[in-house]
Amino acid sequence: MQPARTTDQTVSPLATRYALDGYAFPVEIFSRRQAQSYRNTLEALESRAREGTVGNKDQLNYPHVIFRFANEIVRHRSILDAVETILGPDIMVWGATFFIKEPHSPSYVSWHQDLRYWGLDNEDGQVSAWVALSPVTVENGCMRFIPGSHKGELVDHHDTFSQTNFLTRGQEADIEIDESKVVHVPLEPGQASFHHGKLLHASAPNRSNERRIGFAINYIAPHVRQLVAKEDFAMLVRGEDRFGHFHHVPAPDSDLSESAMSWHQRILSAQNEALYDGTGTHTR
Repeated sequence: MQPARTTDQTVSPLATRYALDGYAFPVEIFSRRQAQSYRNTLEALESRAREGTVGNKDQLNYPHVIFRFANEIVRHRSILDAVETILGPDIMVWGATFFIKEPHSPSYVSWHQDLRYWGLDNEDGQVSAWVALSPVTVENGCMRFIPGSHKGELVDHHDTFSQTNFLTRGQEADIEIDESKVVHVPLEPGQASFHHGKLLHASAPNRSNERRIGFAINYIAPHVRQLVAKEDFAMLVRGEDRFGHFHHVPAPDSDLSESAMSWHQRILSAQNEALYDGTGTHTR
């Protein structure tokens, strides 16, 4: 892949590293105080959200559709400026999830590549931002990357449907990982990492006494298409959509409103068609 150019035709250091390694971190997004404020809002809303179906495996999927604070984060200028150096000026949010590991919980993420399951047609038309709302350390299960693994072909995966695996179908890459090449991704609250959808990545369980809270946001360029699901959805957050491949999702009018929840359920159902393709089910 080639790094995108900024408006003055220079390539940003973030985009250069992203093109070379398949990731870039740490990137300062907002202050530690702002991160704590967002965390407080999340934790105040969590119990209300879980009264309904808001994601797979008891997760909070697509929170930017139902929570105003999450919608504010996915539109944060510092995140979008970074994404623009990779994707260009037109940016949409395809998906987002809060990955929360409770203290001393067994939850983990196996080695995998996102694009194996998303159903999207353009390998370089996407980037994931992972924003820390709590301290993220090796002990509490920070992400782990294999540098340069985005440059090869997608590898085969197998499904485990493990209940302790955060991934929808417990998918695991059929590849031997050389631990000497693994890069750990610790972050302070308010910092973010960015990674390519073909990058091999994983995370271990939280073995600490503190919650680990990360907000993963999946950005795409409007020219990307969905090839597996019958329909798909995205939220335009910068620039314009000149292609019309996705239904446009509005920002939530209020937290957990009837309209927002209706959009959320439509998105969850449609994207599960791609995520669970070949398993005989759309949810687990």
